Amino acid sequence: MMSLTESPRLRLGVLGIVAFSLFAVMFARLWYLQVLAAPTYKVQAEGNRIRLVAEPAPRGRILDRNGKVLVDNRVSEIVAVNRAELNHPRQVLERLALLLGKPESELASRLDDPRFSPYKPIPVAEDVPKAAVIHIREQQSDFPGVVAGQVAERSYPNGTLAAHLLGYVGEVNDQELAQHRAQGYRLGDNIGKSGIEQIYEDELRGRPGIDKLEVDSKGRVLRTLGHQDPVQGDDVQLTIDLDLQKLAEDSLAQGLDAAHKAWDKNMLKHFVAPAGAVVVLDPRDGSVVALASNPTYDPAAFVNGIKPALFRALQDPNGHYPLTDRAIQGQYAPGSTFKLFTAIAALERGLITPATTIVDNGSLRVGNRIFKNAGGRAYGPVNLAHALTVSSDVYFYSLGNAFWAQRSRFGDGIQATAHELGLGERTGIALPYEAIGRVPDPTIRKRLHDQNPKAFPNGKWFSGDNVNLAIGQGELVVTPLQLANAYATFANGGTVYSPRVAQRVLRDGKPVREISPVVAHRVSLPPAVRDPILQGLVGAVAGDKGTAHGAFIGFPYDRFPVAGKTGTAQVLNKQDTALFVAFAPADSPQYVVTVVIEEAGFGAQSAAPVARRILDGIAGLAPAQVNQSSGVD
Repeated sequence: MMSLTESPRLRLGVLGIVAFSLFAVMFARLWYLQVLAAPTYKVQAEGNRIRLVAEPAPRGRILDRNGKVLVDNRVSEIVAVNRAELNHPRQVLERLALLLGKPESELASRLDDPRFSPYKPIPVAEDVPKAAVIHIREQQSDFPGVVAGQVAERSYPNGTLAAHLLGYVGEVNDQELAQHRAQGYRLGDNIGKSGIEQIYEDELRGRPGIDKLEVDSKGRVLRTLGHQDPVQGDDVQLTIDLDLQKLAEDSLAQGLDAAHKAWDKNMLKHFVAPAGAVVVLDPRDGSVVALASNPTYDPAAFVNGIKPALFRALQDPNGHYPLTDRAIQGQYAPGSTFKLFTAIAALERGLITPATTIVDNGSLRVGNRIFKNAGGRAYGPVNLAHALTVSSDVYFYSLGNAFWAQRSRFGDGIQATAHELGLGERTGIALPYEAIGRVPDPTIRKRLHDQNPKAFPNGKWFSGDNVNLAIGQGELVVTPLQLANAYATFANGGTVYSPRVAQRVLRDGKPVREISPVVAHRVSLPPAVRDPILQGLVGAVAGDKGTAHGAFIGFPYDRFPVAGKTGTAQVLNKQDTALFVAFAPADSPQYVVTVVIEEAGFGAQSAAPVARRILDGIAGLAPAQVNQSSGVD
């Protein structure tokens, strides 16, 4: 049994052991912090007092095929405010707002904007007049913490020219930031939003500069520890020809204006002609030489952020959506320009020969429906070439009906040819938001009906649908680029290219990457198929009975022969869409020109004159004013 005198000794012993253990733990922790963990905490301490601040790099330029500048950078005078040095902020902002002609609240909101680094002066105004900059510098005591400087901003020396193709830049949004954070993007950075600016963002952006700053515990900058200059982005040289692009845009605008003045005899009003597109390709390698869309917009409006009222106007249906690039996003029934596809399908599969003749009496009965030529015209006996020249609907109605009647032998022959020539799928052009189009068939008809029975009330496919398809009507829709690329394939003898908009990437004027033509696939177009069709397309332009003859009167066919096809597509509750596709020289094609104008009537009257003016310029002639022409289809 333990005595009473031993109990205090035991307690003191236990207390000593506990105290020794606590001191041992404390000394071990101190040893860990001072010896083992010292390097780690040193790095953290350094991080607490060092800040890295990015300086945007000037973007690379965008050039045309001949080196002419399409997009550049310009110097903008800015006024910025250093919050750490801003004494009496209310009085300074009042004076600054008065000088700059801006609301004081706008300046204050800029200073509170979290996108800007707290360690650098915050820009509160861009494109400041030189007089205001000089005043701030001369009266610096009235503007403590206010500095004037210069920054590089995107510049578009040709105004709205090629706006849809070139695209625009804007401030990175949350989604883009999440996608590109690994590339060093930060809030407030600019990024390509559309067109070439978006697709070639990595090449154009450049490498941001870095300032390494030492700050105190309150975040005030003490000194600059290092600086790395920004490196300007690479230049991107396009396949576009600036002069031909201007010719295409001017010609399209004139064509729209001419259509506005023309009278629609069916609807008893002037044509609306709200919009249109032009595509010019080089069929030898798929290069895009011009790409025009109207209405258009000014990409410079997006520099430093577009004004909300202007952006709303660009979205207003009454303005016909100027941001939409109709050359690659517009989807239209191709009308009689699709007869090229039906002709190839019929010859390839042996449904007809070039000599097959059909008597065109102006209409064709299929079941209980009567299908008529435009205007009810009758062309008499026509073979394939002549049917293309005069655009005999009856001839191609007959082919569509025959394909359906013999579908067990030929399948969906017209649709198969359309797919071979690139319809119903994206062309692969290096531009964002390209539409896919649609080549309807019995399966697609059923799917459309199942998805939207109100818009597509009938889920079955009938002979009349095949008849309509043969002349480019019904649910068939194509983009102007798809149509141009298909004709380019025919023109070059069967090579389907992915249209190319850029040739190379340049650094300091020297190529660092070549962008070669891309062959998607090839289709068979033997002379027995190609020659009679070519004969018909040449006749459509140069022949006295050709549908485009009126638009090309006086053109120098002898030295610059042209082949082409007019088209007019009916649209529910709207005026007809006018189309025309041409390639030249017909015997050795170097250019394909496609024109599509919404609600403008016959392609021969509205679209062909636009193409004529463009081809005049290509042939070295002085382009004349676009006027409405004669012709049906």
